Amino acid sequence: MTAETLLNAYLDLNLLLVAGTLVWLALRWGLRRYGLGQAFLPQLRLLNGLTLLLAMSPVLFLGLTTWVVAHPPNLSDMLVSQYLQGNVSMSASRFEALLGLREDFVREMLNGQALWAQLLGFVAVCGAVVMLVHVGVSLVTLVRTMRRAFLWKRIGRVDLLVSDDCRVAFSTRGLRRRYIVLPSGLLQSPKDLQLTIAHELQHFRQKDVECEVLLELLRPLLFWNPAFYVWRHHVRHLREYACDQALMARRGFDARAYCECLIRACEGAMQRSVFFARTPSVALVDRREIRRSSTLQNRILAVTEDNPNLGSKTTWMLISGLLIGAVLTTNLIVQRPSDWSHDRIMLSTIVNLERMANRSDAASSPFQGGFVTAITE
Repeated sequence: MTAETLLNAYLDLNLLLVAGTLVWLALRWGLRRYGLGQAFLPQLRLLNGLTLLLAMSPVLFLGLTTWVVAHPPNLSDMLVSQYLQGNVSMSASRFEALLGLREDFVREMLNGQALWAQLLGFVAVCGAVVMLVHVGVSLVTLVRTMRRAFLWKRIGRVDLLVSDDCRVAFSTRGLRRRYIVLPSGLLQSPKDLQLTIAHELQHFRQKDVECEVLLELLRPLLFWNPAFYVWRHHVRHLREYACDQALMARRGFDARAYCECLIRACEGAMQRSVFFARTPSVALVDRREIRRSSTLQNRILAVTEDNPNLGSKTTWMLISGLLIGAVLTTNLIVQRPSDWSHDRIMLSTIVNLERMANRSDAASSPFQGGFVTAITE
């Protein structure tokens, strides 16, 4: 696999992430408009699936173009077709230059001769290294905290650890086993302990830890893309709301005690410097709920809402199919054209004719113009 192929796959991933984020924001607006905005658990399942789909998009596209569609339609060829039909008011040379911006960018980045390409490459490498170091330091801190904790109980493949270093319970996993790390002070409150364990076990059922691992692996690659942080914000936002909603759906679950448990967890975290594990883990309360009380308030309001409209299974299957289809279609059309089509040859011919006409207009003939007659007296 050449460097050009890798760079184009990286650009495709970023473009697809931007497009996927816009589609997701439009879907969220539509769900709120039609009364499904409070259906957090189906939305989380859909968003987690889309996160995996986006991460696998380069491999998926390679499989589609190899075994399904050898030459899929792309946006560039569509624009060329519209131009030839007279639907674009622009000179052929300028239009071709706009279409070739990506190819020019890839060529300059691979050559590395332009100063801006060198600076951009340097910033990208430095940023990726910084993110990798940050992930590594977080992982080392997480492992160190877990090693200092002691094993309290085991529930199947889940180990319950008690730690004096953390003030907020969180869940994480290794290659084989899963772990819930509990603050030691939580053992003095049996009710809060029970609710906290139920909350973290629900995170495991929702595959939230695995999704967090995937997001952390993508961060060094997509750190510069604002769409990545919007996407990650929505994933982390929905996972807590979905977890709370799933617990509220259990028969006999004490909503008041659960809300009080969340409040006490935030109060305990604000009393002293708190360790928040981020790589890869999911905590009972987020940093935002410590810094901004409105975040915790919205979470409690969502928990206490009566009978939210969750929608039918058929509705969510239809929404999932449409959204996945939109992402796959976007994945195909953002690709660069594979070869010279008839339309692109026609465009190139028009460009050449336009350049020849411009040269003819610019060239001056010695026989053009008027004669000047000198009148002598």
